[in-house]
Amino acid sequence: MRFLLFLILVIDVSCLFAQVGIQPYQSISSGAQQMDVYLPKLINRKVAVVTNASGLVGKKHLIDTLLTHHINIVKVFGPEHGIRGTADAGEKVKSGKDPLTNITVISLYGSHKKPTKEDLKGIDVVVYDIQDVGVRFYTYISTMTYVMEACAENNKELIILDRPNPNGFYIDGPVMTNGYKSFLGLHNVPLVYGMTCGEYAQMVNGEGWLKNKLSCRLTIIPLLHYDRSKFVSGLPVKPSPNLPNDTAVLLYPGMGLFEGTIVSLGRGTDVPFQVLGSPHHKSDFNFTPRSTLVSKRPKYQDTLCYGVDLRPTFSDELMHRRVNLKHLIYFYESYRNADVKFFDRNFNFHAGNDVLMKQIINRVPEVEIRKSWQEEIEAFKLIRKKYLIYKDF
Repeated sequence: MRFLLFLILVIDVSCLFAQVGIQPYQSISSGAQQMDVYLPKLINRKVAVVTNASGLVGKKHLIDTLLTHHINIVKVFGPEHGIRGTADAGEKVKSGKDPLTNITVISLYGSHKKPTKEDLKGIDVVVYDIQDVGVRFYTYISTMTYVMEACAENNKELIILDRPNPNGFYIDGPVMTNGYKSFLGLHNVPLVYGMTCGEYAQMVNGEGWLKNKLSCRLTIIPLLHYDRSKFVSGLPVKPSPNLPNDTAVLLYPGMGLFEGTIVSLGRGTDVPFQVLGSPHHKSDFNFTPRSTLVSKRPKYQDTLCYGVDLRPTFSDELMHRRVNLKHLIYFYESYRNADVKFFDRNFNFHAGNDVLMKQIINRVPEVEIRKSWQEEIEAFKLIRKKYLIYKDF
């Protein structure tokens, strides 16, 4: 009887996954796992690796795995949060030595976002392996672009070990305009672009988006069994310290827009990017941000914040397949008559233009805001289509 109940439960969960469009990460084979494909390209060559804590082969870090196979890793480049993934968002990550391997580590965050000619001196091939979450202002695709540019300028081959995009099952959001390009977005793409990093790299190359329209010698090691039409659940490692689970990853596109507002996203709590609030708000739900290892100086540190808990909305967010604007509009309206400034200059860089802020301030209906994106999104889809490796949704 117990076995029967267990079997029914498993079937029910499987049916739920099918209904809401979830693919377990464990059912996908990452590019890093296709070692028979890329190891021959690294043997007897001097290798640089661009990676972080998400760069796993099974349960072992890519760096350690390559060393086990006697690959000559000369340098490791670390993006935002560092190669072990412990630095806070925006925190300066120092270069130095990896304490576990004694390999030279060069930070690609802060003022040094792009490898220099000296950094790549003596390197034959660069390997890139970082888990993306498919949102334009998630800085790893900017790091990838700068690495591509450096490789193109210095005639180095770049091998990208592809990984699934958990938010790759839809395309939505405002499209970036030239005046708001920054490390939070280098290209005129929607907020959610529906591509893996390997596909995105091919687009950057093919569309001439590198400096001086250079082209990078690029090799993509593709995924196996990836279903783009579904949200990828259960990433084996947090893609960054403040995205601790599926809910945070799924909510991130809409939640990230709050980075440029007066509202806290729950940094300094156990549920970052899953709650919203501030001391100025009024509600029954509350939380208090504290200084932590991965959020050393959170907004409203040690101050009681009132707001909303978005964790119960997971299934709704999954079904809607779009960037959530409802909470942004709600919070702005709550502060419309308050003696506080709701937006700061960072908002437009996260949005990718100055239009969305103006629309919210001018009370443009949400349906009209979404309509204003569509023409540019459709134009982007035509570009995107040329570079897809996996079946489209």
